[in-house]
Amino acid sequence: MILQGITLAVSVLLVGSNMNTSVFTETNSYELFTEIKSMLSKKGEKINNLHQDKLTLSRANVLSENQAKKVISKTSREAITAIKNKDMKRFKTLVHPDKGVRFSPYTYVDFKEDIVFSANQLEKLPRLKKVYNWGAWDGSGDPIKLTFNEYYRTFIYDRDYANAEKVSYNKVLMKGNTINNIREVYPNSIIVEYYFSGSSQYEGMDWSSLRLVYEKKDSQWYLVGVVHDQWTI
Repeated sequence: MILQGITLAVSVLLVGSNMNTSVFTETNSYELFTEIKSMLSKKGEKINNLHQDKLTLSRANVLSENQAKKVISKTSREAITAIKNKDMKRFKTLVHPDKGVRFSPYTYVDFKEDIVFSANQLEKLPRLKKVYNWGAWDGSGDPIKLTFNEYYRTFIYDRDYANAEKVSYNKVLMKGNTINNIREVYPNSIIVEYYFSGSSQYEGMDWSSLRLVYEKKDSQWYLVGVVHDQWTI
């Protein structure tokens, strides 16, 4: 049975290849299976290397912390102030005119599933009672079904980030258990992190950050992402 299983598996892998399956027998199953595993492994390594090369190339275009601060500090101050005051009229003028702004409840940005609003949609959000699915709750995995105002209190302005303990530019101040893929999703962006450290009462696990992500269009930098981060299970 094991040999038959290997035979079937190798036959499937050979479909579409240039290898002659007519001479394939159980006696050479292990040899062929090992050879194909090696071929697939090498292909996987090439794909991974291409991915890493792409990341390296994109990171070469990332501004340094000082450069990013010089470019975006004023704009980001306006953005975090608008967020604090729920001043959507001002906020929408800072949002990317083509891409809109994506809201991510945790630092792993789900490019396909995280909700994106256009600049024109933002102004009416605080007045709506519509419940959106913002992703999945950490731990339970249950859907995050909240109105915008509920999401705002939980995953946007859960702390006074306009007066954050620390602010960084293209520099990660804190990492939790969740993978931070912001740089992969927004490779040439400026990421501004507003950070509060945790308390001794909870052994530092009640830290949190709000990251505002900006991308350049022509000569102007616009907000494309609002990413919340905290300790996760």
